Amino acid sequence: MSFKLEAPVLEGALVRLEPLDHRHAPDLAVAAEEDRQSYGFTWVPRADEVAQYIDAQLARAATGRLAPYAQVAKSTGRAVGATSYWDPRMWPAEDRLCAVEVGFTWLATSAQGTGLNAEAKLLLFGNAFENWDVARVDLKTDARNQRSRAAIEKAGARFEGVLRNWSQSWAPGEEGRLRDSAVYSIIATEWPDVRSQLEQRLTRVLERS
Repeated sequence: MSFKLEAPVLEGALVRLEPLDHRHAPDLAVAAEEDRQSYGFTWVPRADEVAQYIDAQLARAATGRLAPYAQVAKSTGRAVGATSYWDPRMWPAEDRLCAVEVGFTWLATSAQGTGLNAEAKLLLFGNAFENWDVARVDLKTDARNQRSRAAIEKAGARFEGVLRNWSQSWAPGEEGRLRDSAVYSIIATEWPDVRSQLEQRLTRVLERS
């Protein structure tokens, strides 16, 4: 496979998604320590782990299987979280992208519920469907993570089921164990309606600001 995931800058009214770099480390260290109560099932580094976290994501990016982003709040110019494209899958016998996952997502507590996540999803989904012409976007989360599952469903993705013992658990005290993953997706025929719903959500946020 010669295809390699790349992370083009994606910019909206509230958030700019920039390819993750060590220049984002100071902001991410602050963001990650604001309030960690919502990170029980999510890989979010401690402040003193951010450099290693970025190294790990850039190492994955070097394989062509991950395109990591910093989520930068346009109101402040500060990185307030991260997200990624992940796990590209190709059409059989073609060097053309068929599906991709959006994952490794987290936001500082102060950025949650502000519309940044909705706009980031709109940008990521839009690039995947409209520029890469994918047939499907995947999203997965720990099956126990009700907060994340609610956010994914609110973004317009459909629940497909739970894959048992699917991937590494990020829950405290579960190092070396596997988690059950709740699987969601959006397919190309659903994208116009999902896009419209996300745009309407953002319009309401911007009207309140």
